[in-house]
Parts: sequence; C-alpha cells; structure tokens
Amino acid sequence: MKQDAKAARTRNQADRLRPVAGRHNQRLKELRIAFRRAELTAQGECAIEGVKLLEEALRSGQHLDSIFFSESARPLAEKLLPQIGARTETLVLPNVLFNSIVPSDAPQGVAALIKLAAFSSDQLLDRSNDGPFVVAAGLQDPAAGVFLTEGTVSPYNSKVLRGSAGSIFRLPFLQISSAELIPLLRARGVRLLATSSHQGTPLPQISWTLPLAIFIGNEGAGLSRELTRQMDETLAIRQASQVESLNAGVAASIVLYEAARNRKDSSQFSVPGSQVRRKTGLLRTEN
Repeated sequence: MKQDAKAARTRNQADRLRPVAGRHNQRLKELRIAFRRAELTAQGECAIEGVKLLEEALRSGQHLDSIFFSESARPLAEKLLPQIGARTETLVLPNVLFNSIVPSDAPQGVAALIKLAAFSSDQLLDRSNDGPFVVAAGLQDPAAGVFLTEGTVSPYNSKVLRGSAGSIFRLPFLQISSAELIPLLRARGVRLLATSSHQGTPLPQISWTLPLAIFIGNEGAGLSRELTRQMDETLAIRQASQVESLNAGVAASIVLYEAARNRKDSSQFSVPGSQVRRKTGLLRTEN
C-alpha cells in the first residue's frame, strides 16, 4: 500500500512538470523579456533566477505564476514540488534552451515569474517609526533600497535580485522621483540625511531620532548638488584621504548599523515603569 501511494505521488509530480521544447512558448517569451529588460512584464511579473531566491520566495509566501526548470534540474523540481502551489505552472526546458534565457553565467537550473507586492508611498511612509528609510539616489550598481529615485538601477535587475538574498520579498520598496518624494517626506516630518565620504557631521555625532531618511548617492559622483541642497544634514563616513569613495552598499551598511546600534543603546533607557538600568549595571535608578 505504501509503495502504491508513493508511486501515485511520483506520477502526480511528473504530471505537473510540463515539458516545453520550443522557444515560442508565450511564458518563455515573457521570461526572456523580463530578464533582458530588467523590468516587470505586462502582467506585473518579475523574473528571478536561482535556488536561493526561489526558496526565499516560497518561504515568504510570494505569488509564483510560473516556475521554469532545466532538464538537468528535474531532481530539484521534484524535491520542491510539494512546496509549490497547485496553481503555479511548472515547466521543464532543455538545458540549452534554459541557459540561453537566464542571464547567469552559471545557471542553477531554476527560474520563475513572480508577482511582488506593490506598495504606495503612503504605505511606506506609515512605517516611519519602524526605522530609517533608505533612499537610493542615482545608484547604477546593484543596490536595493526602500525608495529608488531617478537614475537608479532597476530593482528587478537580476544582479539586484540575487544580491538581495531574498530581502526583496520582505522589504517594501517604491520607484519614485526625488521631486515627488521629498515633499512627501517633508509632509511627514521626516528628517533628510545625506551621506558623504569626507565632509559633514562625524558619524558618532549624528542624531538617529526617527523619522529619518538616509540618502545614498552614486559611488563616484555622490548625491547631486541640487539634491544635497535639500538635505537637513550631511553625515561623513571618515576614511583615508587617498580613498575617493566607499562602495554604496558598504556605506549604507555602515550607516544602518550605526543607526540600529544607537536605537538599541537608547532602548536600554526606555524600560517600562520607574526602573531604568544599563546592562553594564553602572547606572540604576529606582523609586
């Protein structure tokens, strides 16, 4: 009986894996265009590639319309099928065809078309007390942020998606022009903070009081002069004089780490009731 049930499950899984041999399949065309243009399809779908991203998408409860496997990845497909919703179509392609569509130099044999959650500016701004916003202003190398202004690489770029390691499925983001974004931030009382390699307030002296938006500029040119003039303050990440600029991802990581550390330290003084304690035990007041 157990063997019969196992055989039945195997047949059902095999039935779900639909072979596609030709390039003219409509879903394949959409996948190819989505990868090539690094934008959403006409149906609002994003193309992703790789085992890690697919597993994160499934874990995050994302809506997957179609999943594509190479023939050599069929064992992976059979392993993942129990986690894939019945409404998601699963296609198996010849290796050569699959490899010709995905942008990776070392394909892992799995790609998908997925509908990411869409957020409005109000939905993002309502989260202003959860932590600082990050504004990617004119970044051309792969980066992921909450607000992405003009001149910034597409969040649907395959390198951005892989570099996010699945965070793209959990962090809300919005593509918006700086001319539209800044008035919205001002209306919510959000303080605007620019980043600089050499000039500005030293990192330890910055106030991280929320709401706050941190603008990360292009690695070579930084923020534009027009955008910089609209900032409330500029912070400086000190570095050797011979170094022209930090990698944008490194700069954002340093700033966000400092903001998180500051908030954590501050929370130690916000214990409910009349007791306030430092973890070190050096400060203790009680009624």
